Amino acid sequence: MTTSVSTTPRAAGPLDAILLSFVAGYVDTVGFVALFGLFTAHVTGNFVLLGAALMRPHDGLVAKLLALPTFVFAVSVTTVYLRTRPAAPRTTAWVIGAQMALLAAFMGCALSAMPITHADAPLAVTAGLLGVAAMGVQNALSRLVFGELPPTTMMTGNVTQFAADITQLVLHRNADDRAATLARAKKLAAPVAAFALAAAAGALAYAAFSFYALIVPLLALAVVLARHGIGRPA
Repeated sequence: MTTSVSTTPRAAGPLDAILLSFVAGYVDTVGFVALFGLFTAHVTGNFVLLGAALMRPHDGLVAKLLALPTFVFAVSVTTVYLRTRPAAPRTTAWVIGAQMALLAAFMGCALSAMPITHADAPLAVTAGLLGVAAMGVQNALSRLVFGELPPTTMMTGNVTQFAADITQLVLHRNADDRAATLARAKKLAAPVAAFALAAAAGALAYAAFSFYALIVPLLALAVVLARHGIGRPA
């Protein structure tokens, strides 16, 4: 008995949204807690911290200054790869694999930098930027391959839409669209909850296991890879 291998991408589902949102919330929190307030997923949040540094100088400015160009570069490289390759499980698998490799490099580099007592130390900066690059790859993957999913790293828009939908349902507005509004609210609830849970889990895991805590999001990405990888049955 033989098993055929699919050559078409598998549609993303709710489990993918939950797992990717969990990865983003978890990695973002570990980076923030361990690397002096560096955002790896909500990369524009570093602008706020840079602005605050004008009034109250603090460590970690180098990584925060380099975070945005690193993020943009990771998104750009991933976009070029996806746009120049066929839409197939192999292509998706390589992108997920690249994110896993960057995340593993983040963990390894950060462990090598321990104890991190100065945020602008070269190894600490490099570790943080590897984390930023990993999340840049996920952002591109979410938009270009898993576009049917709600955003998995930027939760502000999800929370805004969820709050608006729930309010309309409570007020009985848009009765004709009630089913669609309820479906959208349900679709958004899981990623937001996963991100919030991951934020707490990431902080607790880092406190207990240092940067070895990053094994957890690597396992989550391995599940996504198994669902969309080249060995997926047709």
